[in-house]
Amino acid sequence: MKLHGNARTCPRSRRLLVGRVVEQGWALAVAAEAAGVSARTASKWVARFRAEGERGLCDRSSRPCRSPNATSGERVEAIAILRRLRFTAAEISQALRMPLSTVSVVLQRIGLGKLSRLEPPEPPNRYQRRHPGELVHIDVKKLARIDGAGHRVHGDRGRQKKRRGAKRIGYEYVHVCVDDATRLAYVEVLADERATTAIGFLRRARVWYRRHGVRIQRVMTDNGACYLSTLHALACHRLRIKHLRTRPRRPRTNGKAERFIRTLLAGWAYGAIYATSQERTDALAGWLYTYNHTRPHGSLGHHPPIHRLQALTVNNVPGSYS
Repeated sequence: MKLHGNARTCPRSRRLLVGRVVEQGWALAVAAEAAGVSARTASKWVARFRAEGERGLCDRSSRPCRSPNATSGERVEAIAILRRLRFTAAEISQALRMPLSTVSVVLQRIGLGKLSRLEPPEPPNRYQRRHPGELVHIDVKKLARIDGAGHRVHGDRGRQKKRRGAKRIGYEYVHVCVDDATRLAYVEVLADERATTAIGFLRRARVWYRRHGVRIQRVMTDNGACYLSTLHALACHRLRIKHLRTRPRRPRTNGKAERFIRTLLAGWAYGAIYATSQERTDALAGWLYTYNHTRPHGSLGHHPPIHRLQALTVNNVPGSYS
């Protein structure tokens, strides 16, 4: 129950009030003064208690008992039928000759305010590989280079440099790699996202995971140009790594990498104030070590990824380690 901010009473104080009047024989005016309310208010709660008992001490809905001008059920049904035919609110208003505001209110009330509500929600497809290295997720995030204090520091976008023809400072590309089974992550900040750069990142990530006892068997990426190139396909073949790609325009297929990038941005890229891009890059190693070794991970029972890796190592999972 949500009480009004200026309410003088609550169900418990109302029960105390009516108890003093009904059970203890207090005068109505005295009980009202002790509760800090008017005698009229005290009389109302006493009457409700005698008529309905404890239930009468709860707040009632402010909705009127009768609404003569409410939209009829036939009209509401017609609005719902047209909405399921994917009519917009404006089109329904024109077809039924009703005010647009009324149609919008009805659509919100019946849960069809958005066209997406017409389709049943897609059930989540949650999965987790059993063995480390069985599948790793790779993705790239583009970050603008840092050239002095920006609006995140001083809070004023009007002070940004907007000179016509000014030299652009460009972008940096954060390449990320996340193991599906353990969430163990490897990240590099590189100058571009070309095929040769992506191949070099994959080679270094493979070496880094091998140092932790993990042999990469499959990689999943989106359909970026660097991952569709012949050079990348040849590199995966030479490294004996199977390359999987997500469905077009379906980023949730590579959801673990997408979610890790969100955590990376919040904790590292936007989690501190940096004077230069190099300063931001230098801070990456410390944040990544914290993520892998000490930061609790919700999907791993609030243990860090390295704990999950060690647990699988103790269990001697076959086919995962070199």
